[in-house]
Amino acid sequence: MGTEEKILCGIIGPQVHRHLPINLEEVQAYLRRAEDLGFHSVWVTEQSGFNTGASSLEGVTLLSYAAAVTSRLRLGIAVLLITLRNPVHLAKSLASLDQLSQGRLIVGVGLGTDTGLYKAHGLSPERRVARFNEALSYIQRLWTEKDLTFEGQFWQIRNANLLPKPFQKPHPPIWFGARAPAALKRAVRCGSGFIGAGSSSTADFKSHVQTIRQELEAAGKDPGEFFLAKRVNLAVDRDRERARRRLREWFGTYYHRADEADRVAVWGSPEECVEQLQEVVSAGARLVVLSPVFDGMEQMEILAREVVPSLTIRRA
Repeated sequence: MGTEEKILCGIIGPQVHRHLPINLEEVQAYLRRAEDLGFHSVWVTEQSGFNTGASSLEGVTLLSYAAAVTSRLRLGIAVLLITLRNPVHLAKSLASLDQLSQGRLIVGVGLGTDTGLYKAHGLSPERRVARFNEALSYIQRLWTEKDLTFEGQFWQIRNANLLPKPFQKPHPPIWFGARAPAALKRAVRCGSGFIGAGSSSTADFKSHVQTIRQELEAAGKDPGEFFLAKRVNLAVDRDRERARRRLREWFGTYYHRADEADRVAVWGSPEECVEQLQEVVSAGARLVVLSPVFDGMEQMEILAREVVPSLTIRRA
């Protein structure tokens, strides 16, 4: 006889703001309410670009703020484009955040697809995969080793001690964002989890999970030890057309691709959203990061009351 268990649900953080200055009371209220409602985690995204149509707070900074105003929420970022950041500075800031949050951090990493960002950061996109692999290794070794000597192609250091080390041992979970087969294989080889992007569809996620499971089997790794998650942009509204219109407006403003909403987002009544989200769960997600793109506080309340309780993992 089959069994059911509740799915873990995260919520997107109050990162995007159309009106300035930012209302700190609203940010605090959102984060504290997310914790009170029992969400597993609050999530932010990388904000290294300059062409979005809304003001977006830098993710690690916002999570540090969230750590100070909450006590139980896990803190996730999906995903850091680590090739655009200095690995020493990043290792230090993430270790500090993990200490300040007493071990609540989940670190998502990815390579990204927009090579145009490299020039803006004074970098070249050439050999970016090699740079990514070395940066990740460098960060992990700074987190775990004493008197580190690192002789890489891009970075070198002798007898280094990064202190404090992260609160979590050996270090915070590292989840990958990825789409290409080579990147999914790298996720299995180097990470402890995979998180599907909000800009990918449920069908995309199913395909990615299939590839990951094949790679786990080939590597002789236990699939139960590899965490699968998916971020989902959504709008809960019994007026389906209004929900779709508002999603398209947001995708057009933020991504400059209104049509993308039709392909990747979830919308409709609570019952319809449960049905669509259950497809993500059935594809293998153990955590769904719910990402309402407007009316964040109101949507979060509806999700906690009318959607989250109905999402389950069904086991044979």
